[in-house]
Amino acid sequence: MRRRQFIALLGGAVALPFASRAQQAAMPVIGFLGTGTPSSWSQWTSAFVNRLRELGWIEGRNVKIEYRWAEGQNERYAAIVAELVQLKVDVIVTQGTPAVLAGKRATAVIPIVFASAGDPVGNGIVENLARPNGNITGMSAQATDSAPKRLELLREAVPTLRTLAIMANVGNPFSMLEVTEVQGAARTLGINTATSEIRRVEDIAPAFDLIKGHAEALFLSTDPLLVTNRMRINTLAQSMQMPTIGSWREFVEAGSLMSYGSNIPDQFRRAAEYVDKILRGVKPADLPVEQPTKFDLIINLKTAKILGIEIPATLLARADEVIE
Repeated sequence: MRRRQFIALLGGAVALPFASRAQQAAMPVIGFLGTGTPSSWSQWTSAFVNRLRELGWIEGRNVKIEYRWAEGQNERYAAIVAELVQLKVDVIVTQGTPAVLAGKRATAVIPIVFASAGDPVGNGIVENLARPNGNITGMSAQATDSAPKRLELLREAVPTLRTLAIMANVGNPFSMLEVTEVQGAARTLGINTATSEIRRVEDIAPAFDLIKGHAEALFLSTDPLLVTNRMRINTLAQSMQMPTIGSWREFVEAGSLMSYGSNIPDQFRRAAEYVDKILRGVKPADLPVEQPTKFDLIINLKTAKILGIEIPATLLARADEVIE
């Protein structure tokens, strides 16, 4: 009896590593395409991973995340998505119109969840918000809708604004939609516009040379290249005494005067909830594209002081956050 028990125990001990390997092989894999850098995305990535943990998905224990970083370079999206497809990940998570479109071109099978996309219908990502009808779903940022509001807020802070420079990545289809919206809003307000088009980080400094002395403020389009290089952009803008406004809080943290837009960390938390549902068997086509319910107005009083701008008390009272 003892000998049989010993053999049974030995057999169990030998079998455990095989069972462990089988569990590891079955561990779902999330392909995470970051359009910026790990540092520029740190808050967003943490929001996503922390929400996954709250839902029971612990990285390295019962889910694996394959991170890939494009560092603000649109031309890298196709190769990264192709690599994730080859790895046969269970779901791809990303943010931004160009990255999502790259995923759409690469696969019609692997679910894709976007944490934020400016105009998912207008840019052809999904057929409609209520019924995505494909392998892609996620969170709309409604950035085209909020772009005119950003300009109105900037005008309120800088009432002398007559000419607005718009910095946009021409490689991003959404950015060009946003530019059109801003130009239309500017005409209504009697503001002239000058669009400064960029494609690469090397284009940023020359773009400032073109607008120097020709505009009183700068509108930053909603784009990964700009958010990745937000410190450089705001340093150049402040050297020209030019206030900037963007859609994300991260711009204000880097020195922009203001930002107005949806809360991106919150949208990454919601994206984690979509990933949770997909890993548990729900189809992306059955998950409507969500629209943000709250838009944050952030004002940087330190930047206002540097630029000699006095923010009206009525505007400060409406701010969700004031950085002093």
